[in-house]
Amino acid sequence: MGFTAWSALIGGLLLLMSLASGWIHRLPVTSFSLYLLAGIIAGPWVLDLMDVDFAEHALSTARLTEMALVISLFLTGLKLRVGFHGAMWRTAARLALPAMVLTVLGLCAVAHGVFGFPWPLALLLGAIAAPTDPVLASMVAVDDARDKDALRLALSGEAGLNDGTALPFLALALLMMPGPVSSADVASWAWRDFAWSLLGGLGIGFALGRATGLLGVRLKATSKDTAPSDFLALGLMALAYAAAQAVSASSFLAAFAAGLGLRHAELRVVAQHPHPRLGQAGEPLEHPPAEMLVNPNRVGPDDISHPATSAGLVVSDALSFGTTLERLMAAALVLLLGAAFARYWHMAGMTLALVLFVGVRPLSVYLSTIGSGIPLRRRLLIGWLGVRGIGSLNYLAFAMTCGLDGDDAALVSHFAITTVVLSIIVHGISTPPLLAWRQRRIERTGRNRHRPPDH
Repeated sequence: MGFTAWSALIGGLLLLMSLASGWIHRLPVTSFSLYLLAGIIAGPWVLDLMDVDFAEHALSTARLTEMALVISLFLTGLKLRVGFHGAMWRTAARLALPAMVLTVLGLCAVAHGVFGFPWPLALLLGAIAAPTDPVLASMVAVDDARDKDALRLALSGEAGLNDGTALPFLALALLMMPGPVSSADVASWAWRDFAWSLLGGLGIGFALGRATGLLGVRLKATSKDTAPSDFLALGLMALAYAAAQAVSASSFLAAFAAGLGLRHAELRVVAQHPHPRLGQAGEPLEHPPAEMLVNPNRVGPDDISHPATSAGLVVSDALSFGTTLERLMAAALVLLLGAAFARYWHMAGMTLALVLFVGVRPLSVYLSTIGSGIPLRRRLLIGWLGVRGIGSLNYLAFAMTCGLDGDDAALVSHFAITTVVLSIIVHGISTPPLLAWRQRRIERTGRNRHRPPDH
């Protein structure tokens, strides 16, 4: 396909999805499922308009998916308006650390024992397919800073943190592939690729995000600037990514923590300088997110001088710019994934995907949340609601740029891409009705709780 044909295809698809959004939201599927279907139709199986080979373009795929992940992780952190002492973070840590380790090792065991993968290749596949995806998790993640739903908060926290666990296993698998590794190599991996990558990425990102947020609020309040500053989000993401890369820390965790840092800057500002409207008749006792104070048409020069409103402008601009960019990149990548499915489809990969969805992931979550006090139904839902997506594609492309090639690359690609496509389909179909059922239960429980007793 030429550039003109590509422009027509993507423009027509985006226009159709935008105009039909009202009907799409009523369907028992997600928009990403429809983008995937469009890619399959445009691929070799139906119209044969495009044939995508990720192995041939591994470096480009790695860069594009990396950009999408950095943007999505930043937004995920920015939407989490919760303190660090909440139960949400304990749940997210259980999901991103022990549950993720168990999922990687479980998939590794299945790939080796059932499908005959060599141990290093089995571990590589486990690391690629295990992590949940922050880009495609919008259907189950927090979409608004006011959202306090425990299920969504936990899944958002997991999606933001699990790169700190899964990516080190990818590095370990690549280290093991040439041959046996020494204890010194393992010790170096444990420090460099696991401990430092995790702590350094989170620390660098959070410090940059918080400092940028506080500085941005001060400058806006002082200058009474109401002009949109969309580049603040882009600049902060780029700076956090580059700083983490420069010291060999996790750039994904740095992006997530940068969003968290910017949100905590807003929390500090509104705690120290609550908006004058707070506490008036009809206003909630808890300070709303600062972006809720911002008029869509921008505020006047007198209002902008208040720090809470300035914080709202900073956060609102970051959310607006990042969300648009995230949706555009996600739509394009899922479209390409659908077109590539004809090349990478594998029956055994479908079997592995089903084992992951109904066995390994739910069991890992169940074991990791023992003693947490989380209700059983929520634990089961968390175990099921773990969509795979752009993150797995990035890990696969990264492995290819680091020496995975030939038959090994083909085998892992077939299993990994089949798993991702099946996850988008299965979770895309099952998630909307499951969440609707859960919401009905919550509302029914609330009505029963407030019903007056019988006399």
